[in-house]
Amino acid sequence: MNTDPFNGQVAIVTGAGQGIGFEICKQLSLQGASVLLNDIDEKLTSSAVNKIKSEGGNCIGLAGDASDVDLINEMVKQAANNFGTLTIAIANAGITLFADFFDYTPGSFNKVMQLNLSGSFFLAQAAAKQMKQQGTGGSILFMSSVVGHQAHKNLAAYAITKAGLEMLAKNLVIELSPYNINVNAIAPGATLTERTLADKEYTNTWSRITPMGKPATTNEIANAALFLVSPGAKHITGQSLIIDGGWTSVSPSPY
Repeated sequence: MNTDPFNGQVAIVTGAGQGIGFEICKQLSLQGASVLLNDIDEKLTSSAVNKIKSEGGNCIGLAGDASDVDLINEMVKQAANNFGTLTIAIANAGITLFADFFDYTPGSFNKVMQLNLSGSFFLAQAAAKQMKQQGTGGSILFMSSVVGHQAHKNLAAYAITKAGLEMLAKNLVIELSPYNINVNAIAPGATLTERTLADKEYTNTWSRITPMGKPATTNEIANAALFLVSPGAKHITGQSLIIDGGWTSVSPSPY
């Protein structure tokens, strides 16, 4: 059994200072990959990189706004220069801004679109250019959400971006398959992270309305992400995988 399935692989993961993104970086690095970890918060970036290194992972950090095209290009450049190649790009960075549809402001709308959609689009573009130039193929993964499949109160703008990312994954099959680059999305449901655990009712609420009886852990989401960017999933492309303990099958509202 291969205990290091990502040996020789090089990954970029955005929005990875904590939560799902951090767990993806940690698992990739512990399974042999070299990882460039990005987060907008410089302290979180540094802390996350040090944690991974302390466990024996090969990881560097680059803090900054993952919707900034100049930063995106720098991430690709640094990954390739430091590790010799780029084979995986995971667009995990995103923002959720809750608001009633009637009160949603242009500023909030544009902020959500810029990071969730534009940042993911241009990371995929820059990474795919590098992979195409290398001629060795690669894997791209977008971070969608169950709200790209099922309506959720006060998340209209966010839901647009998540449904859009799944369509982007499907559309890029046409563009990227000739270069042996597969592209997919995962759509997590309720997940226990530093952010969600700040809500004292979160675990109880989502445990009650999730058929499997609990929210996901970051490790459970990372497991799915790693599978889709692994060598074993190279013939899977243009797909979206929901990881929600069955919530979208029944879809009770948390309100």
